[in-house]
Amino acid sequence: MKLVAGLGNPGAEYARTRHNAGFMVLDILAQQAGERWKSGFDGLCCQIVGEEKILLLKPATFMNRSGQSVAAALRFHALSMADLLVVVDDIYLPCGKIRMRAGGSSGGHNGLSDVQRHMGPFANAAGQPATQYARLRIGIGEPGRVPLEAYVLSAFSPGQWAEMQTGLNQAADAVQYWALHGVEKAMSRFNVGNEGLEK
Repeated sequence: MKLVAGLGNPGAEYARTRHNAGFMVLDILAQQAGERWKSGFDGLCCQIVGEEKILLLKPATFMNRSGQSVAAALRFHALSMADLLVVVDDIYLPCGKIRMRAGGSSGGHNGLSDVQRHMGPFANAAGQPATQYARLRIGIGEPGRVPLEAYVLSAFSPGQWAEMQTGLNQAADAVQYWALHGVEKAMSRFNVGNEGLEK
């Protein structure tokens, strides 16, 4: 089984905001599979059954506390960091561009920072850094002069949304490919044309 955690904020008021790009990708996957969301692990989850079982998780703990939900799902299913993919928004990528990575820093993303704070026990068990888990970043564009917090919690412009729809569907494909083929092959397949865009 693989665990895919899409980060965002719960509640209708955040549903189409830039910070909820991770939720949006998982919603596409659940809809494609005809699965409904159920409560679990301090969030909403559903399971896709195919060549590889994938547990989709949308933490309901708000962005800055995403890690406790992710850690709870990993512990319950006895999974390791190698089985985890976190899907997040990224202001350093243009709208709709995606970037798969095998590990690295949080890049200042509060959701990723909290996930990494909860990865200590899993990292110790694997003898790896707590940053060594896959993440899929989805570009939401730079805020410019708009304060960052206001920007990520606001809705996409019509032009941005058109770009995002393509990116979100590509990200959903990347998630499924990662689950079957691993992060290195997913990076080779989906990072083409996105090199050098992310800080």
